[in-house]
Amino acid sequence: MRLLFAGTPEVAVPSLRALLDHGRHDVVAVLTRPAAPAGRRRTVRASPVAELARSAGVPVFDPAKPDDPQFLAALAELDVDCAPVVAYGALLRQDALAAVRLGWVNLHFSLLPAWRGAAPVQRALLHGDDVTGASTFRIGPGLDDGPVYGVMTEQIRPRDTSGDLLDRLAAAGASLLVATLDGIADGSLTPRPQSADGVSVAAKLTSADAEISFAVPAVAVDRRIRACTPAPGAWTSFRGERLKLGPVQPLADSEPGAPLGPGQLLVGKHAVLVGTATGPVELGQVQPPGKKPMPAPDWARGVRLPSGAVGDVLGD
Repeated sequence: MRLLFAGTPEVAVPSLRALLDHGRHDVVAVLTRPAAPAGRRRTVRASPVAELARSAGVPVFDPAKPDDPQFLAALAELDVDCAPVVAYGALLRQDALAAVRLGWVNLHFSLLPAWRGAAPVQRALLHGDDVTGASTFRIGPGLDDGPVYGVMTEQIRPRDTSGDLLDRLAAAGASLLVATLDGIADGSLTPRPQSADGVSVAAKLTSADAEISFAVPAVAVDRRIRACTPAPGAWTSFRGERLKLGPVQPLADSEPGAPLGPGQLLVGKHAVLVGTATGPVELGQVQPPGKKPMPAPDWARGVRLPSGAVGDVLGD
């Protein structure tokens, strides 16, 4: 089949690479989001998908919107059979959807109909799901509600961050996408409507969602931080400034815990504990304003928190 691949971030790269290496289908062009500022220095860069496509000699289209008339005209000239989509990042309207004979086929990182929307992996972690996966489905006018071609499952590990889990799903999902396109090409796959039961929506997590309250149980603190790592990045406040937080380690029930109130800090030689609504958690990496991430004990020494004394509070 002649394919137009639509994708933008690093998580879409394994799928594009798999299709280029597969050889059965011809990726005739790539659709991606325009170059944008990236990294700490906010340097304007082409998307990871665009960089891979150009290195492979594949033409790249990066319109501000996919319903741009010039892009739609180019799409008609490309005469593609199918358009696989992985994290493209813009809404596809009817003019674009109708221009592809066998449709736009999305690789979505959840077990549909669970977690339709922009942040399925983050929401699965935040919710405490044990299992997630990926689904391929034909895009229609609704939010991730099109008929499903195939699924794969993935166990969520106890210490997974959203970045860890998404990396695994991107790699395994690439194989699912290739198999789906093969099945569409030979006519062996027919998409099935999604169930009306078990629908949930995965709204994007904002910086406000990533603010950590320690007035909730330790398990909820742990889940929220892992769900927000690496993006949008968990944070709390300390002495009036924002402090970024890496994953924490809840103390086992059998471990003696310090009598800490929510947010209270206890500094030891090798660990910094912070209280929650249940037991304390041990801080991992933290990042003060204008500095690089560092182990919590190093940070505590730098801000001169007294060892062994319960005092300062996170989230003040």
